[in-house]
Amino acid sequence: MPFLQLTLSIGSADPAPFEDALLAAGAASITLEDDGDDPVLEPPPGSTPLWPRVRIKALFDSATRPDALRASFPDATFEHIGDRAWEREWLKDFRPMRFGRRLWICPGGQRPQLDDSAEAPCLIELDPGLAFGTGTHPTTALCLEWLDSAPLHGKLVVDYGCGSGVLAIAALKLGAAAALAIDIDPQALLATRENAARNQVDARLTVAGPAEAPQGKTEILLANILAEPLMELASSFAERVAPGGSIVLSGILRSQAAPIASRYGAWFDMHPATVRDDWALLHGLRRF
Repeated sequence: MPFLQLTLSIGSADPAPFEDALLAAGAASITLEDDGDDPVLEPPPGSTPLWPRVRIKALFDSATRPDALRASFPDATFEHIGDRAWEREWLKDFRPMRFGRRLWICPGGQRPQLDDSAEAPCLIELDPGLAFGTGTHPTTALCLEWLDSAPLHGKLVVDYGCGSGVLAIAALKLGAAAALAIDIDPQALLATRENAARNQVDARLTVAGPAEAPQGKTEILLANILAEPLMELASSFAERVAPGGSIVLSGILRSQAAPIASRYGAWFDMHPATVRDDWALLHGLRRF
């Protein structure tokens, strides 16, 4: 069905009174968006911070007159939104993305266009969702490209901070024997299970929170999380990786790479950081 969309920039003001007023005025839905280029990169555990500048979008029945809302929201702008297949509308800007030579993330059942000379693709069907990690962020892309180039056949892989499960799923589709996906967020665990089943690798994947996850050595541990937990978990990760195994760390800024590499250097021979758009990936080999 069509809607009238109201858009209102509120800066750093508390959005709660605006949300209450919009709901009282008859809004069918309300969305908060970043009104600048101010990503929230490393919030404290348990917090849900907003951006420094917030934009609110509210949808009203198409019969609602903008003049009836301007008295309460004088700075708002209005737009009539036509009827659409809303359950697919949010996917319209996503296309298949390639990582390395053969790995593709394909949203919404899409498939890449390949020429005859292209290497046989490895396809992962995955829609962007609530859980982080679909390949659109540089840190996820760096991890996927590392996996595409790594010798994975027959190996056990741990994806710590799995988000959508994309790294574990990619490892399994690229030849890993089994994978363990770990996350503190129940939504991430649910998304990982669903995505693994969708890609027919769920039989080789174990999904668990940190307290329930099986212990034991792994040949590859990937952690695409944040700098602070990477520092805190260094000794635990070192204990998990078998001698000669790989540690792959991302979710970190270029400026954070050196201290993290130094910390992990107590157990691993660390390679130079791979950097993209000021984000970094670190790879190290566990010493015997």
